[in-house]
Amino acid sequence: MKNSYKIILVILLIAVIFALSSFYKVKMTEQVIITRFGKPVGKTVSNPGLHIKKPFIEKVNRFEKRLLEWDGDPNQIPTKDKKYIWVDTYARWRIADPLKYFQSVHNEAGAQARLDDIIDAATRDAITEHPLLEVVRNSNRTMSMAESEMKLAEDVKAKIIWGRNGITKQILERASKMVPQYGIELVDVRIKHINYVEEVRKKVYERMISERTRIAEKYRSEGQGKKAEIEGRMEKELQRITSEAYRKAQEIKGEADAEATGIYAEAYNRDPEFYSFYKTLETYRNTLKENSWLILSTKNDYLKYLKYLKY
Repeated sequence: MKNSYKIILVILLIAVIFALSSFYKVKMTEQVIITRFGKPVGKTVSNPGLHIKKPFIEKVNRFEKRLLEWDGDPNQIPTKDKKYIWVDTYARWRIADPLKYFQSVHNEAGAQARLDDIIDAATRDAITEHPLLEVVRNSNRTMSMAESEMKLAEDVKAKIIWGRNGITKQILERASKMVPQYGIELVDVRIKHINYVEEVRKKVYERMISERTRIAEKYRSEGQGKKAEIEGRMEKELQRITSEAYRKAQEIKGEADAEATGIYAEAYNRDPEFYSFYKTLETYRNTLKENSWLILSTKNDYLKYLKYLKY
């Protein structure tokens, strides 16, 4: 009885293993190639769900349906006008024919290696056919004063025919003609970064610094001229205001003096003797101090009110 149970368990275990080896599941984001002893059999399976294969002798090879990323290494490339630059590109691709893809590159690492060669070659060919200005600009827009004064490109006023976007389209078209043999579809290629090589970059930076210094000096000079002009107008206005204020002050002072003179004259006319006496007392107060000594003749008008005083 025990032996019978063991046999049944073994048979069930074999059946489970057989079933597990016979069924496989395909996800929405996958496509599958079935191989028998390393050789593809049947068509590509791209419908999601549960599928059947021959157990043990057939293997499931899964490939992505989604877009995949390619990011190349920067390459030193000369432009048509002999300017050496670093160009860094990236691309997006997908597996269009899984069977051809499996037979030619086998896996993603092999595909990335093929794309390295194809996209780098297409990029080099496209860049060397165009001047630097075409590579870095997209349109013939009018450059700002600061940009035009920098003169980073000798032919800054040259007309743009292709532009950076046009060159990336050229790279995509050329590379797209080469990749179908590997079961790959190239969706997009873009230039991520462009820069001068180190030797040229230092000279460009020096030139930029020199140009910016010259522009700064120009603005400073214009600013100093404007400052002098404003200060001149301010000084002129200040002198006008001061002169006008002095004139008005003198007018007011003159009117006050005239009014005071009139008051004094009116007071004098009312009682000349008293006015003379009052003014003489004021003179005594202003000239005679506690320890003052005066030696005068008794006939002097200065003493006319003192000589009659009795002590």
